[in-house]
Amino acid sequence: MILGVGTDLANIDRISAVLERHGDRFRDRVFTPREQAKAARRSRAEAATYAKRWAAKEACSKALGTGLRMGISWRDMAVSNLATGQPVMHLTGWAAERLAAMTPPGHEALVHVSLTDDHPWAQAFVVIEARPKTAADLPQT
Repeated sequence: MILGVGTDLANIDRISAVLERHGDRFRDRVFTPREQAKAARRSRAEAATYAKRWAAKEACSKALGTGLRMGISWRDMAVSNLATGQPVMHLTGWAAERLAAMTPPGHEALVHVSLTDDHPWAQAFVVIEARPKTAADLPQT
């Protein structure tokens, strides 16, 4: 079952200007060290990398049904990539608590994320799915 859907569009040039103006202060406030390392490795596409992750955080907060309020921190939502390149959303802190609270008993939550960019735009789409736990997932009594 679908628990939440969120999408966001970010302007890469706007993110680039914020990076120029605020530098590490902006990076450290919004992005995890792992996200910053990913962007640093993509120096030609640094702003696009940050813009996609910014959009993913916005989209995730919408899918959680809160937006960026109610205690969710930017860094409570982080994007990494599998070896295949597929993006993966990680939730910690209040975002993880919100996800747990909205997940029905007997289900596990999965957060799906898709990212794309075509200058000057970066877009993210997040779907939160609740999947029934299998007998193997349940504690043995």
